[in-house]
Amino acid sequence: MRSRYDAIYLSPHLDDVVLSCGGQIYQKSRAGEQVLVVTVMAGDPPASPLSNFARGLHDRWQLGAETVASRRQEDIGALTYLGVDYLHWPIPDCIYRIDPVSGEAYYASEEALFGDVNANEADILNSLVQLLETLPLHWRLFAPLAVGNHVDHQITRKAAERWLRPKKPIYYEDYPYARQENAVVIATKSRALWRPEIIPLTDEALQAKIDATFYYKSQIGTFFADLEELSSQMNGYCLRIGGERTWHEDIAV
Repeated sequence: MRSRYDAIYLSPHLDDVVLSCGGQIYQKSRAGEQVLVVTVMAGDPPASPLSNFARGLHDRWQLGAETVASRRQEDIGALTYLGVDYLHWPIPDCIYRIDPVSGEAYYASEEALFGDVNANEADILNSLVQLLETLPLHWRLFAPLAVGNHVDHQITRKAAERWLRPKKPIYYEDYPYARQENAVVIATKSRALWRPEIIPLTDEALQAKIDATFYYKSQIGTFFADLEELSSQMNGYCLRIGGERTWHEDIAV
């Protein structure tokens, strides 16, 4: 890592920033800006047996025994392709986190992933704030808006807000959850004054984003039928909103 960055992006998982912001970080890199992507939940799973839900996801991803290590390699490939730096933090993905007393998984179903953060995970915010304290100097911090309400996106957003308080991060739309009807409206429905910022993408930047996403071969089937649909969906969303979109929370009303 460098000692100073123009922008740092917090990615809950090993693909979120590329899916959501791949075009803008490519353009920043090409313009000579220094960008760091920090994946928050990039740690190895515990040694204890995985839940049935987590095992099912591993079967879908088809990465073999070293699933998370292989996912980190996918991320390194994508971010290297885009010309930006990366950092992987040791917190495990929510599908691996378990109650230390009961041994039960906190999130053992698809529905649980998009519900409330488990009350027993209060300490994870403190851990994340401590990790945020170790970040290099930077000009701007980007955090997920938590469109779609995924628990790890909620946690990442809350940690960034707690660390920066009273300032706010710049929020990026979580793609592909932002494709869902009214998902962005729901995420920005509060007493705050939300100001969107459209970041136009060149054809080259959009193609670079699509190409970088291809590195996440294990994850493509979760959101897209195949690579052709991925390309079509990303092109369509970019055209619909005019590029990529970030949000600024200005003042309470």
